Amino acid sequence: MIQERDTSVQNFLVNKKLLETIRVEDGELFHLEYHQLRLERSCAECGIILQDILSPPKEGLFRCRVVYDANSCDVSYHPYTKRSISQLKVIEGGEIEYSKKYLDRTLLEALFLQKGSADDVLILKHGLITDTTIANVAFLYKGRWITPKEPLLNGTTRMRLIAQKRLDEAEIALEDLSNFEAMALMNAMIDFDIIRNKKIEDMIC
Repeated sequence: MIQERDTSVQNFLVNKKLLETIRVEDGELFHLEYHQLRLERSCAECGIILQDILSPPKEGLFRCRVVYDANSCDVSYHPYTKRSISQLKVIEGGEIEYSKKYLDRTLLEALFLQKGSADDVLILKHGLITDTTIANVAFLYKGRWITPKEPLLNGTTRMRLIAQKRLDEAEIALEDLSNFEAMALMNAMIDFDIIRNKKIEDMIC
């Protein structure tokens, strides 16, 4: 019976839907190689070549959603408007796990609901800063941008900037925030977005 339950759990994880979100602007697919790399790491057996299946709109800014698993792949395009983020509420995420970009965001959404009057939450895990619900984070320290060493999700923008040596990795505790000069959010849609109109201490609640 124990072996049967283990097999059931394994099958559930294999069949769980995954997601890639890709920026499309005037027909151009941004940084597709990093999305392809993450897709292959997340589901090696899928055999999906993004370049072969995507036909984006030729005009406008869109969020391309690729929902996939080992057996299926669905593509859709959605007009994109950037979400304004000016305040983040610190939330302890417990044992939350989101190392792959799953379509199911139930755990993240539950944390988001705790934001109160803030725009999003800054999630702690084991006392260390990880991500917001939609973006990786980085902090400026003595001219270098530092990002949490163990984010919830290794985002494609984060991957690219680390590969380009534009980001350093380090463990960041909540009390470290007072040492930083600026904060940035990053994901595939906003790229590397420096929060210029607020000090860190005014953003975090």
